[in-house]
Amino acid sequence: MKRQGEIDLALLLPRAVDNSYKGKPFARYFFYLITAVTIIRSCIHILAPDGGAQSIATIPLDSYSPPAAAAVVYLFAVWGLSQLLLGGLYLVVCIRYRSFIPLMYLTVFIEYSTRIVIGWSKPVTILGTAPGALMNYVMAPLALVLMLLSMIRSSGVHRQRR
Repeated sequence: MKRQGEIDLALLLPRAVDNSYKGKPFARYFFYLITAVTIIRSCIHILAPDGGAQSIATIPLDSYSPPAAAAVVYLFAVWGLSQLLLGGLYLVVCIRYRSFIPLMYLTVFIEYSTRIVIGWSKPVTILGTAPGALMNYVMAPLALVLMLLSMIRSSGVHRQRR
């Protein structure tokens, strides 16, 4: 049994899937913020006329042929759907299964790290620096740190009573 202040790797894949959270409170609250941003970002990709491709990511859609621009907008909307599903899963974890927060941080770390690798291996011509591209470099290491914080037992168990 781990003592307070030690990283408990068993919290990454807990035996009991419940609403108890044993890590540092800051990591739990930051996960709520990540959840909200993921859901909002996904809705922008689905609902914005350009899917955020040109207006946010600075992809020069107006220089593409109409079918090519439509394909990019479609792919952004589909990407938004994937993000919405992931955000929905995060929301379920926030509301009902907080013991999975460390595992969700591992998911966030893998997602943002892989975005960096894909960006290097399949570069896209853009007119500026997309905010999401910069956030990849912030979120990947931050998610790793927050995952570790979520696996450090706090002085008390943070259980939501239902």
